[in-house]
Amino acid sequence: MKEPIISMENISYAYDSKTVLDQINLEIPQGSFMGLIGPNGGGKTTLIKLILGLLKPDEGSIKLFGEQMDKFKDRNKIGFVSQKANAFNRGFPATVFEVVSTGLTAKVGYFKFFNQKHKAKILQAIEQVDMLDYAYRNIGDLSGGQQQRIFIARSLVNDPELLILDEPTVGIDSENVKRFYDLLHQLHDKRNISLLLVTHDTGTMTEHATDIVCLNKTLHFHGKSEEFTSLSEYDLSNIYGHALNIVTHNH
Repeated sequence: MKEPIISMENISYAYDSKTVLDQINLEIPQGSFMGLIGPNGGGKTTLIKLILGLLKPDEGSIKLFGEQMDKFKDRNKIGFVSQKANAFNRGFPATVFEVVSTGLTAKVGYFKFFNQKHKAKILQAIEQVDMLDYAYRNIGDLSGGQQQRIFIARSLVNDPELLILDEPTVGIDSENVKRFYDLLHQLHDKRNISLLLVTHDTGTMTEHATDIVCLNKTLHFHGKSEEFTSLSEYDLSNIYGHALNIVTHNH
């Protein structure tokens, strides 16, 4: 079995005495394409914030790449793409190249000039998401799907080993959703990037992810996608608190 990139042991977290995560034990192995699903308020966002170091658990421990969270320094190994497609200010005066270049700020520093090596790295990241022809276009002129590719490029510029995506297809039309997942498979299969994708689209996720984690305060399921799709309606309704049908889209 491959070494886990992320290892959580007995993780609990509460907001104002309200428990959001309760005794979570989870390992994400290197090379996985994992879908994180669950109902609203089930703790998915909190779990991601804990992985990113934005929150500290009330109980338990987290290891990243084999190191305890408080000792882990190489944050560039983890890329994060948030819900930008339908929230981005289209009037923002920046080119695609400039947006992707902000991914190097932690390495290069603020108010520093990029050298030719840095510029080549930025263009390489843009090319990897098939957007090189748009490198000097204004980011606001792009569609939601194209913008999400650029935000992925901003993460890729640091050569991450794990890419976390939070509801990345929100605001993207169905045709571009397919292209978006094609891109994720390319990154996973050809660049060996591990993926952790948060989504409400259970049907689509079970088609693409190799593994599924279902979270609703506690960990209700952690296994292969085909195992999740075989769960009964009764099991799913217990997890989500209401009836749920998995609708696949590969018609």
